[in-house]
Amino acid sequence: MAVAEESHFGRAAARLGIAQPPLSQRIQRLERELGVRLFERTSRQVTITEAGTLLLAEARELLGRSEAFLATARRIRDGETGLLRAALCPDISGETVAALLAGFRRRSGLELELHELSTAQQLAGFASHDLDVGLIHHPCDVAGLELGPILRRDLGVLLPRGTAQAGLAEVPLASLTGYDLVLFPRDTAPAVYDDLLTACARGGYTPAAVRHGQGASFVRGLVLSAGAVALVPQDTRLAATGAPDPDLVWRPLAGAPLARRTSVAWPKGRGDAAVGAFADAATHALRTTAGAWAETTARPLHLRPASEFWL
Repeated sequence: MAVAEESHFGRAAARLGIAQPPLSQRIQRLERELGVRLFERTSRQVTITEAGTLLLAEARELLGRSEAFLATARRIRDGETGLLRAALCPDISGETVAALLAGFRRRSGLELELHELSTAQQLAGFASHDLDVGLIHHPCDVAGLELGPILRRDLGVLLPRGTAQAGLAEVPLASLTGYDLVLFPRDTAPAVYDDLLTACARGGYTPAAVRHGQGASFVRGLVLSAGAVALVPQDTRLAATGAPDPDLVWRPLAGAPLARRTSVAWPKGRGDAAVGAFADAATHALRTTAGAWAETTARPLHLRPASEFWL
């Protein structure tokens, strides 16, 4: 027993990189704190006492728990465990959401707390430190944020099946003159809203009126009954069941003049393995389920003045 414990004692010292005298001093300090003698020492050997033997099993258990605790702390520090607070914009399709969640589970063991928030709400969440990562639309104020790849989804027009434009393979923007336009509420993404109206005006389409809605059923009702059209990506064309809508059709716009630009965003300096896993999963999901693609020449992300639409 004496030889074994002495060998264990020496190996522990070597593993910890501690010279024998400092280790002996620490053991003596521990003995004073515990009020029991752990080792009997002579000039020739060190043997464990009965008290030391009784405490050894618990000491080993405590040491194992301490190592596990430190390992968990390292994983949390490196973004490999814990809780990730993330958000997606409301217009992301169910298929994309499902693919993102599946991809994130494959890439990370973290718990994902996922919210449906507009771009404006996500920016506020970043500022208040209530959100770790999100999927936002551009343009927006990206000061203080880091961004993943900016992906483009071309917008098409959703319109009643019986209209003249529904018979076209591609619909010119100018041909929509006379229709109201259904858009998301401006306060959810002000710069995106203004940018879209500006692009419509430049393409020859100034809507008679702008009606606001986000829910698929509500937007569908407005398009069918209010002489309106909606501009949406093909993957979010309000086909709730995946089957063709008997009353509505989606058509691409001639020349692809309008697009939805999206990227993962997170506060500067707060990116870690968890954020990276979410960014990778979201980017892959958008590419594979929504047909998103990265433009070869990135579009500037500066904000246009809101008044430009009216010029």
